[in-house]
Amino acid sequence: MTRHFLNLSDAGGDAIAAMLNDALDRKAARAAKPKGTADADAPLAGHTLAMIFEKNSTRTRVSFDMAMRQLGGTSLILDGGTSQLGRGETVADTARVLSRMADAIMIRTDDHAKIEEMAAHATVPVINGLTDLSHPCQIMADLLTVIEHGLALPGSQWAWLGDGNNVLHSIIEAAGLMKFDVRIGCPEGYEPSPLFIAEAVKFGAKIALSQDPAEVVRGADVVVTDTWVSMGQAHAEEKLAAMMPYQVTEALMAQAKPEAKFLHCLPAHRGEEVVDAVIDGPQSLIWDEAENRIHAQKSVLLWALGKL
Repeated sequence: MTRHFLNLSDAGGDAIAAMLNDALDRKAARAAKPKGTADADAPLAGHTLAMIFEKNSTRTRVSFDMAMRQLGGTSLILDGGTSQLGRGETVADTARVLSRMADAIMIRTDDHAKIEEMAAHATVPVINGLTDLSHPCQIMADLLTVIEHGLALPGSQWAWLGDGNNVLHSIIEAAGLMKFDVRIGCPEGYEPSPLFIAEAVKFGAKIALSQDPAEVVRGADVVVTDTWVSMGQAHAEEKLAAMMPYQVTEALMAQAKPEAKFLHCLPAHRGEEVVDAVIDGPQSLIWDEAENRIHAQKSVLLWALGKL
C-alpha cells in the first residue's frame, strides 16, 4: 500500500513519533558536515523526488531539495507556468506520468482536492508541501523544534493567535495525535474548520476558542502565529483590521510561561501578526524552525518510501 502524506493523520501518532526521533538522530549525526553532503547511510541513493509548485516557495523548495541531497537522492522541480499541468493536463494524468518517472511526488498547491486527486492516481507516495487546507510538513518541523528545545509534547499548552488557516488545522491535528492542547484566539468569522477540532477532541485533546488574546496565551508553553493574509486572498484591509487585536507583542508574550517559545512558519509580515521585538527576541525559535524543515522532511520522505 502506497504511503501518502497528505495530512498528519495519514501517518498517525506512532509513526510521527518515529519520524521525529529519526529526525533528531539524523540531525545530530551530521552536525559537522557541509549542508550539501549526504548522510553516512545515504538511504535514498538512486531515488528522485518530483516537486510541483503551483504556489511561490522559499522554505519548502529549498528544504525538500536539501532533504533529498542529504538522503543521497535527487529532486526535480516543475511549476505551473512551465509544465503541462499548467496548460490543461489533468492532475490524474500528471500523477500517472510522474509515477513512472520519479519515486515520490511533493506538491504545493492551492486546492487540497488537487493533492487528493494526485494521490488517488499516483502509484508512488504523494507528500503535501502545502494546500489551502493543511500544512503537515511545517508542523512536523514545529514539533521537532520544540522537542529539540526540551518540551515534552503530551500535556503541553499551545496558543494560536490570528487566522484559522491551514497551519492551524495541522497544529490541531497534531494535538490530537500527540496529546497536547491548543487555545485559539481569532476574530469571529475566521475560525478553523470544526472538522479538525472534532477529530482532535475525539483523540483526547482540549481545543478552546476565545476572542480574548490574553486568555489564550496565559500559561502557554508555545505561542504560534502566521501571516494574516495568505497568497491570493482578497479583502485584505478588512481582514487586517479584524486581526490586529491578535498581534503577538512583548506584552502578550509576557502572559505565557517565562520559558515559552514563539513559532512562526515564515514568511513574516513584521508589524502585522508579530512585532520585531518578539520575532527577533530570545523566546523566538523561528530560525531553528525553518532549518528543521529539512530534518523533519527527511524523515517524512523515509517514512513515505517505506524506509522508516
